[in-house]
Amino acid sequence: MDNPDVLVIGTGTAGQSAAFDLAGAGYRVAIAEKSKRPGGICALSGCQAKKWFYELTEIAARSRHLQDIGITTLPGIDWNQALKAKNNFTGTIPGSTVAGLKGHGIEYLEGIASFSDAGTVLVDNKPLKPRYVIIASGARPMTLPIEGSEYLTTSSEFLELERLPRRIVFVGGGFISFELAHFAARLGSTANQVHIIEVMDRPLAPFDADMVEQLVRATTAEGLQVHTATSILSIATNAAGFIVTLSTGKTIETDLVVHGAGRVPDIEELNLQAAGIAADRRGIAVDGLMTTSVPHIFAIGDAAATTQLARVADAEAHMAVDAIIARDEKKEPPSPMNYRAVPAVLFTYPQLGMVGRTEEELKREGVRYWKSFGTEVGWPTYRRIGMKHAAYKILADVDDKILGAHILSDNSCGLINSFKQAMLDNTTIKQLHHDNIMSPYPSRESDIIYMLSPLLE
Repeated sequence: MDNPDVLVIGTGTAGQSAAFDLAGAGYRVAIAEKSKRPGGICALSGCQAKKWFYELTEIAARSRHLQDIGITTLPGIDWNQALKAKNNFTGTIPGSTVAGLKGHGIEYLEGIASFSDAGTVLVDNKPLKPRYVIIASGARPMTLPIEGSEYLTTSSEFLELERLPRRIVFVGGGFISFELAHFAARLGSTANQVHIIEVMDRPLAPFDADMVEQLVRATTAEGLQVHTATSILSIATNAAGFIVTLSTGKTIETDLVVHGAGRVPDIEELNLQAAGIAADRRGIAVDGLMTTSVPHIFAIGDAAATTQLARVADAEAHMAVDAIIARDEKKEPPSPMNYRAVPAVLFTYPQLGMVGRTEEELKREGVRYWKSFGTEVGWPTYRRIGMKHAAYKILADVDDKILGAHILSDNSCGLINSFKQAMLDNTTIKQLHHDNIMSPYPSRESDIIYMLSPLLE
């Protein structure tokens, strides 16, 4: 293939989704990947890979909570066995990714992609002139201005450790740090020697503040140390490991320092300026059809200045393909992306899930709302499993529709998905309550009626 109809840059979930859609629609597609391990962060060292450790974390944490109400002996945990099981899964991904692409007639190109102008992309220095380009280059750990940052371990490297050290410091109070810290504290590290360092006044900024407060309580109740309004001045080595010096003047001796301060779009090598593609530190600017400032170039997934979640990336891929097909067939463009009901779940234990707006956002924007809110709920659902920090907050508008839902539970995934679907379907609070009266009982899902009942008064 000399010049494909479409060149996709990146083989993560977004890039593959776009490439398969396009090939299925009859387009000549090439996909470029700079990594020696194609398949993307989600599958190799992110959302899929981490779940091998989360499942054990949940069992370990739940067993501890069930002590004195049925569990007499805690389960033995073997981190290395989990690592091997995870690697058995991830080890096949690069090969199956390339085979799957080629099996669908997609040309696989190995090498760095960069624009030389708006119409030309160099892949491993070979020029290509596709009719369309879809940038799905993903994200990378952000650079941190910390003295001694060369000693940082990435989250991907953390998930490759053959054993867990006793003491760990996690830099940043976001998704990555909280999830990995919960894994470490339950699967082998000493809980009170696991530290999360957050520079802002509170961690997990995208989540509702009240729910974060409850998660922090649950986290510290397990012994983990959460430091807020604190930055790291330096990381230095000593005979036993590392010394982390904080802005408060405190020092922490530790065996490992993990970069959990978030990821930024991996777009530096693309030479976007040469093509006239607008971008900033958040990523490539796109419209609702995922079109960049250059009409025949699209950006999706973590490379775009949108929401960094795997399923959002997939949805954006489908949107970009639909927009390309509609343009070529001279049809009306599809309805643009709508991020109003994007669910997000933090895989700590308990899980923290959210969809829609936070209460802080509604207050800031002057939106009138009603709420149902409970913390440390004592429903039998949670008493049975010894969970003391379950919580929820449901926000509704003047038309009895859901503005946002926030849940701290062992099943936030399922519960949040119910609220996501209600938002997509414009279901009223009254109807959602009615629909859940006959949920399987007793279950986490049947608790939805208790969450909604105050909003019916």
